[in-house]
Amino acid sequence: MLLHFGVETIQPEWPESIVSIGTFDGVHFGHQDVLRRNVEASREHLCPSIVVTFDRNPSAVVHPERAPLSIASLNDNIRMLSRLNLSLCVILEFGAALSRMSAQEFFDQILIRRLRARKVVVGYDFAFGNGRQGTTDWLRERIETEVVPPFEIDGVRVSSTTLRQCIAEGRVEEVTRLRGTPFEMPGVVIRGQQLGRTIGFPTINLARSTNQIVPADGVYAGFCRCSQGEFLAAISIGMRPTVDGTHRTIEAFLLDYPGESLYGESLSLGITHRLRDEWKFETLEKMIDQIHLDVAQTRSLGILS
Repeated sequence: MLLHFGVETIQPEWPESIVSIGTFDGVHFGHQDVLRRNVEASREHLCPSIVVTFDRNPSAVVHPERAPLSIASLNDNIRMLSRLNLSLCVILEFGAALSRMSAQEFFDQILIRRLRARKVVVGYDFAFGNGRQGTTDWLRERIETEVVPPFEIDGVRVSSTTLRQCIAEGRVEEVTRLRGTPFEMPGVVIRGQQLGRTIGFPTINLARSTNQIVPADGVYAGFCRCSQGEFLAAISIGMRPTVDGTHRTIEAFLLDYPGESLYGESLSLGITHRLRDEWKFETLEKMIDQIHLDVAQTRSLGILS
């Protein structure tokens, strides 16, 4: 999949293309269904399949007071999109200028002039342009348009809103079921209190750079993807009440990690299973006993097998 940031440098040599537009946050099965139909149409018409997305959720500019937290980082979304056999991904900077662009301007300048769209494939709730004037009915009056109906699994409509609710409630297994891949949190490793190393469980402390949603406080099983490879991880999210924590942290103990320092490294934590709530233990010894059980359960789940 070719990747373009903006449309200014695109000099298309193709006479026509199939285009899908959307935020595609989390690239769940509903998004994947839209883009699968895009790819099918492109093969039918022997032309490129193009996805147009944004560097942030448009709501962050248009309605910042009610903009949702992101499900995935831009890197993660691109990685997911690259698996779908699309020809080209165009990432637009959604700033003030784009937010003021009318649907007709977007249609003329981007869809037709830059991308040479012959057909648009979009989701059932799609709209674009200033004031969301570019509805699916509006598009149908100007170009061949395929509107993909809602995607459901066992009667549950798959949407970004549903994913956010699952993550916020700690139902990470459901997230994997609705998008086909685990929820991941990218970040950089920073220095913590270093208590873990004194009790035999040295942890990494994750500092994030985006307004990504965080699962409910608790202990989770998952994996860490870093420069040294992939490792099973027992992950704790919360206030650390047993040691009188003062702020929410994201910590992970990497099973079988060789031990080289990861301070300052960027990595990603994949969260696959919720093990338990965050508990306040009467003593440090009881907490250590429970950590042994958490680590054993993480290993038994066969996450990386």
